Amino acid sequence: MKTLSPADLNALSAAARHSPRRRMNLNLHGDLADPVQRLAIAMEPDTLVVPHRHPQTFELLHPLRGRFVVLHFDDTGAVVARRVLGEDAAMVETPAGVWHAVLSLDPGGIIFEVKQGPYVAVTARDCPSWAPSGEGDEARALLGWFAQARVGDRWAS
Repeated sequence: MKTLSPADLNALSAAARHSPRRRMNLNLHGDLADPVQRLAIAMEPDTLVVPHRHPQTFELLHPLRGRFVVLHFDDTGAVVARRVLGEDAAMVETPAGVWHAVLSLDPGGIIFEVKQGPYVAVTARDCPSWAPSGEGDEARALLGWFAQARVGDRWAS
């Protein structure tokens, strides 16, 4: 039996707080080639999940601790859907090929993710040209925008 105990979640949150990326995952699947990828991801509010897409799979998200903004975008960077996991949604499924981003609103937030395997790394072609990548002032500004963005808004760097 596989479980995630409160102690497991506490350790995962601590690891994320001390990670340079400010997030950490704990895989429940045994191998990156598994047909179903299942993982808990601890995310601090200052970690940037760059807008991206998964051409080959859906992505299902469920909050274990905290609240998370999930945004879907069109090809120009306009927000086409927004939900706050832990407030107005208990689960969000992003279809394959849809641009999306996730923001933790709370310190110690942990989200559970399920998607089809095998694992395929996100490449540059799966990140939109309109979004900054990496760190710095523009990335911090994007995090602030994620928190406030509403349907119809468009990121302008």
